[in-house]
Amino acid sequence: MTFEKKPWLNTYPDDVPENVNIDRFPNINALFERSFTEFADKTAFINMGHSLTYRELNEKSDAFAAYLQSTLGAKKGDRIALMMPNLLQYPITILGALKAGLVVVNVNPLYTPRELEHQLRDSGATIIVAVTNFGDNLQKVVAKTSIKHVILTSIGDALAPHKRTLVNFVVKYVKKMVPKYHLPSAISLRRVLTEGKKLDFNPPSITSDDLAYLQYTGGTTGLAKGAMLTHRNIIANVLQVFGHFGPRTAQEQEHAVTPLPLYHIFANSVSMMLMMYMGGTNLLITNPRDLDSFVNDLSKYPFTMVFGLNTLFAALNNHAKFKQLDFSHAEFTIAGGMATQKHVADEWQKITGMPIIEGYGLTECSPVVAGGIHTQQCFVPAVGVPLPSTELRIVDEQGNELGINQVGEIQIRGDQVMKGYWKQEAETHAVLTDDGWLYSGDIGRMDERGVFFIEDRKKDMILVSGFNVFPTEIEEVATLHAKIVEAAAIGVPDDVAGERVKLVVVTNGQVTVEEIKKHCRQHLTGYKIPKVIEYRDSLPKTNVGKILRRELR
Repeated sequence: MTFEKKPWLNTYPDDVPENVNIDRFPNINALFERSFTEFADKTAFINMGHSLTYRELNEKSDAFAAYLQSTLGAKKGDRIALMMPNLLQYPITILGALKAGLVVVNVNPLYTPRELEHQLRDSGATIIVAVTNFGDNLQKVVAKTSIKHVILTSIGDALAPHKRTLVNFVVKYVKKMVPKYHLPSAISLRRVLTEGKKLDFNPPSITSDDLAYLQYTGGTTGLAKGAMLTHRNIIANVLQVFGHFGPRTAQEQEHAVTPLPLYHIFANSVSMMLMMYMGGTNLLITNPRDLDSFVNDLSKYPFTMVFGLNTLFAALNNHAKFKQLDFSHAEFTIAGGMATQKHVADEWQKITGMPIIEGYGLTECSPVVAGGIHTQQCFVPAVGVPLPSTELRIVDEQGNELGINQVGEIQIRGDQVMKGYWKQEAETHAVLTDDGWLYSGDIGRMDERGVFFIEDRKKDMILVSGFNVFPTEIEEVATLHAKIVEAAAIGVPDDVAGERVKLVVVTNGQVTVEEIKKHCRQHLTGYKIPKVIEYRDSLPKTNVGKILRRELR
């Protein structure tokens, strides 16, 4: 696709390309061939004090691919679910799966059995790699899904032998973080890699149009739907982000910090894939909520750039030991997932010396479509300008293009835009036009410099710390309670998380706030649970009975 240069793209510095050449890489695996050879003995990832070189990553992912192919009989196009936090096991397994031509289904390990069952059933995944901490939830649903092979790994399995034994013992027996589970046919990832190393791997023919991910995002029906992201989509976004931010980086000399979960598309494409493409080193943080441990990891690492989001920045700003770190190597921070608050960004730069440069995107766009330009020296409260080979425009409700500073819906066109929603033809047609424009659901405007701003959200989606929460799902769960007759979920402002979930209920008997929250915890992962409950005699509705969430907001 050729993009005509718009006058407002003159906002770009001269060293940012107008377009990127996506066609030079036939698939994601080819994207990293240079990294595996040129940076073979350089550290690619660090986690819990243990490092993995590019050579080791290549060899271990080859072994995983060989086992999938030869022992499990996996074929190109089969779906494989990955359910783990940020561990060295993640890049090994995702790269191995992609090498074998499988389609990766990223799963939030904190999902409840209900959420996990839906994603596994909908995707048709036949293989899952999961960390043992969540084996109990997997046990509850695996028989109801298409899963044929379960591969399990413990938190410390990728560490050196002595540390592996200690970490796994502490996690299981001291911290008691591994509930009992019964998955008798499961095999260990350590065994898979050991046996896979002895097998021959025969790379299948993978084209840029083949599916790479089914990346699930919230659905208007109350159930998550899978965005079909191709190899071309992911390659495009890595090269686009590199073209946009690359001139500011030291490329292979970068030491990045990735606290955001790699199962989230922003951390996956930008934090992991971008750093691998450049040949940089990446510190993976397994549990960023444990701030003391997180800061301790940072104290031993000469970080140059940080990937994060507003919630995390705010928490670190208030951590006394974080302020005492050595920031002499720090260059800049890339934020995504949710809007960054100016006071948080200003305090972050005051402490670290690093300006926060914000990116904007959607799961459906692999995910980044716009960002602050790499030359900026301080935080700018805007989503920035389009990435190379990306078009953004503002349209009215009829799809007509609007002018400067006119408010309407943001549309996006570019090679990072998804193929569509998995098995959801109607939903796909609702957001994708015949000529390739994606309706974002975000209301915005473009100023005379070509800089885009978000003004509002067209969809009822709630954004909690970068995660999409769709009200329909919350309402559906709430009304499973025998005493809740009707429910409406809305987002309300939160100083740290951006938004939090508020639930307005109509009941047919006495039910306490804690009872409602306890009920929701059984069916929803943590960030979806309502933090505020309000009781009403009735809910505002349209003439046909549809709840008016906008009135409640």
